[in-house]
Amino acid sequence: MLSKILKFCYFILVSLVLGCGENQNNSKDTPSTSEAEKAPEVKKSSAKTILCFGDSITAGYGLEDNNDAYPAVLQTKIDSLSLDYTVINSGVSGETTAGGKSRLSWILNQPIDIFLLELGGNDGLRGIPLTETSSNLQAIIDMIREKSPDTKIILAGMELPPNMGQDYTNEFRNIFYDLAKENDLAFIPFILKDVGGIAALNQNDGIHPTVEGHKIVGETVWEILKPMLET
Repeated sequence: MLSKILKFCYFILVSLVLGCGENQNNSKDTPSTSEAEKAPEVKKSSAKTILCFGDSITAGYGLEDNNDAYPAVLQTKIDSLSLDYTVINSGVSGETTAGGKSRLSWILNQPIDIFLLELGGNDGLRGIPLTETSSNLQAIIDMIREKSPDTKIILAGMELPPNMGQDYTNEFRNIFYDLAKENDLAFIPFILKDVGGIAALNQNDGIHPTVEGHKIVGETVWEILKPMLET
């Protein structure tokens, strides 16, 4: 029992460090230096695990306190219902699908009950070939299922700004729909629903949600997550 607890604590520590890591190669999406110090702490080692695996949207880039990011919003909702789940923020600002795939093996060292996959936005902004983005996301899904067949996966879709071109943005959107259908996944069509493109709910860069924006993102995720917790 002691060995399991120590392994679980190590897993949480690794996830929190990764979730607040930096990617200096992305000038549009660089994490704040204070994220690691403000990562939410796990309180119950016996709790089931919900892992939010994503980029700066998940990491809470630009917020003074990443406890205001949507994973912490989810934790507050869970705690209010006295549900025994711990939400882990494993978001890395600047992360691409390739980067996520490369660090996934560390994350899968311990059981995860629900895996929220929020990646792809940075691929789109960089103009990475759509086939590569789709292939990487499929590989992540396959790795999760091979390691832990009982883990429930939620796929979060993303939209691109119109200046990327209509054909590219439409095809990019369809990646997520197709993957969700082909893999029979719980699906959030657009994680920034009612937030994306709304100036008052985004920071000055027009990309990353404010505190109020993250509350709305949390509500969007909660619509899909809550029924899974109740079952």
